[in-house]
Amino acid sequence: MLLCFSYLSVNSPARLNPSTPRSVSSRLLRLSIFLLLSLPDSKGKAIWTAHLNITFQVGNRIISELGESGLFGNHSPLERVSGAVVLPEGWNQNACNPLTNFSRPDQADSWLALIERGGCTFTHKINVAAEKGANGVIIYNYPGTGNKVFPMSHQGTENIVAVMIGNLKGMELLQLIQKGVYVTVIIEVGRMHMPWLSHYVMSLFTLLAATIAYLFLYCAWRPQVPNSSTRRQRQTKADVKKAIGQLQLRVLKEGDKELHPNEDNCVVCLDTYRPHDVIRILSCKHFFHKTCIDPWLLAHRTCPMCKCDVLKP
Repeated sequence: MLLCFSYLSVNSPARLNPSTPRSVSSRLLRLSIFLLLSLPDSKGKAIWTAHLNITFQVGNRIISELGESGLFGNHSPLERVSGAVVLPEGWNQNACNPLTNFSRPDQADSWLALIERGGCTFTHKINVAAEKGANGVIIYNYPGTGNKVFPMSHQGTENIVAVMIGNLKGMELLQLIQKGVYVTVIIEVGRMHMPWLSHYVMSLFTLLAATIAYLFLYCAWRPQVPNSSTRRQRQTKADVKKAIGQLQLRVLKEGDKELHPNEDNCVVCLDTYRPHDVIRILSCKHFFHKTCIDPWLLAHRTCPMCKCDVLKP
């Protein structure tokens, strides 16, 4: 994209030639096609949100919460999974120890491991829980990492569902379970997001804007060329008229040397000079019929005999 702008700035309107618009337009079109063809595969790059339907009992009251609070991992199957939420045994909640156990409640037919982020790879954590029989894994941000989540990379975890949630929701689940509350979660597939799409749309929009701006500048500049030339021609013509008006005029009369038979004829009309003819005497001392030389000078600006320029002293 920067190359496009550099090209446009270097080839400013003052340096354009007739072939430039076609050349630049062709390059911009090829770049647009390249950007379109280089769009990533939506299946491989899409981000899927996860809906967590959380249910637990406080006293005689059953509380249910539903929120789009997680993201599926990059290598997680996009499937619905449910079960009781189970913590790793011991004080360390990151499940990095291969011998980590999970205390599954007796009444739970299926269970989901709630594991703290950090300490080892996502792949290792998920595999530890899967080997212990977990139907899914929920990984939450450890304290200090906030609630921002991202699609995890966890190759080699086979077919176990894995989602990431923020620290706030993870700590809520952790504290409930540590208090002995039986918590169940249903993980459902949410919406697909394509963050790459905005990048490419903006790139294409910027390219399109640059193309339109270039064509606008070119079209706006091109009519000025003949206008500028016309203004110069008009100014030159006015200067020539002024210079002609300042040249000497004479009316020929009997006895003037210009009427002698041996004198030259008017080289414009090739006719002889006669009494009462009005002649224009140029600064180079050549003279001609006024009616002949004035249109000539307006058209050519120079003496037809010596090429002396009437605008030059």
